[in-house]
Amino acid sequence: MKTTSTLFLADQWDASEYALLDSGDGHKLERFGAQTIIRPDPQAFWTPARPVDSWQADARFDAKAGDDDRGNWRLINPAAPDAWPIEWRGLKLNARRTPFRHLGLFQEHSVHWAFAQDQIRKAGRKVRVLNLFGYTGMMSLAAAQVGAEVTHLDASPKSNGYGKEHAAMSGLDDAPIRWIADDAMKFTAREIRRGNTYDAIVLDPPKFGRGTKNETWRFEEDLPGLLENVRALLSPEPLFVILTAYAVRLSHIALAQALGSHLQDLGGTMEMGEMAIPHANDDRLLPTSICARWRPD
Repeated sequence: MKTTSTLFLADQWDASEYALLDSGDGHKLERFGAQTIIRPDPQAFWTPARPVDSWQADARFDAKAGDDDRGNWRLINPAAPDAWPIEWRGLKLNARRTPFRHLGLFQEHSVHWAFAQDQIRKAGRKVRVLNLFGYTGMMSLAAAQVGAEVTHLDASPKSNGYGKEHAAMSGLDDAPIRWIADDAMKFTAREIRRGNTYDAIVLDPPKFGRGTKNETWRFEEDLPGLLENVRALLSPEPLFVILTAYAVRLSHIALAQALGSHLQDLGGTMEMGEMAIPHANDDRLLPTSICARWRPD
């Protein structure tokens, strides 16, 4: 298996739909469609282009002390709605302020949405995609948009509900997408027993999570077993496997080697590296996560 280091840049957005306007001093200023927001980001510890207290925004997330994720939104523009539409390559969704500082999507994943669409188009055949920890469905919609049959799995029925909402907004409510609320380990084990296979598998596991019946997920402990299931679920002619990770004390090299140890017999190429978002007005980059991406030669 060949291995390459790559910088995965999320530069697939129309600037009117998403733009990273500035970052620094532990914060980032972003435009999502009609709204501009300020969120904390501990990796942005450089000097911003403009002082943070001069940034203009519709809302700001104030994190609780000692917690990077939980906190409260402070409305600067009282007229700003809690949810509003944005679009990526014809796919529509509602951005919405959540108690965990997120907005219902991870915009840096657009680099993988575009890659998946390209690989599915090139395949020239019916492609089955399994999207694990699928959140609100953008990867699932991107795959379905170019003709794939998708199984979308997330432990949160609420997230799946948003995914269905986004499918309807995008004109894909009749697309072949199965929306499943289940635990990833249990579901993949059942799929193996059923003899089902997939041509492409996407995983975006959290550092810690809970399943539909309060099952616990711990990244370092449970990922190896899940990757074993992933290998067993790949079809004889697989197209790709994408694995991303947030907030874990791992190198992208460790992530790629963990995935590669289960796919070694397939040969192909393993790309590994950081995911990052480019600034709209200068050449700075904001790192977001690490990933490993396998494809055949």
